[in-house]
Amino acid sequence: MEIILKKDVDNVGFTDDLVSVKNGYGRNFLIPQGLAVLATPSAKKVLAENLKQRAYKEKKVIDEAKTRAEKAKEIDLKITSKTGTGDKLFGSITTADLKDHLAKHEVDIDKKFITILGGNIKRLGQYDAKLRFHRDVILDFSFEVIAES
Repeated sequence: MEIILKKDVDNVGFTDDLVSVKNGYGRNFLIPQGLAVLATPSAKKVLAENLKQRAYKEKKVIDEAKTRAEKAKEIDLKITSKTGTGDKLFGSITTADLKDHLAKHEVDIDKKFITILGGNIKRLGQYDAKLRFHRDVILDFSFEVIAES
């Protein structure tokens, strides 16, 4: 039985996927729960039109994310922090700190879309982070933590 998923279903597919499932699973579970609809020819046409419109809207969002990523790529970021003995920091540098420093350079990104490789930073040095502007636009970003004068 061919169905069109209305919501993500584990081990079956994602929203708006056209999938084949066993008749009983589709008829007795997926369709009554509102997770899917039967893939009739008219439903397939509606799905194709919706996907085409979404792709057009998505293209504009991806282009905007790419321009933000290019702007972030040009930044040479140096974060100053107080240090103790050696190269240990007082406190740590987190994704929120990185977000604030990027905002000063007019790159606006939510902290939940920033991943510092290796977790929070507790020492001076060069570090890498991943900035996700869109699910298709991910930037590897390098920055340096230096001692406060």
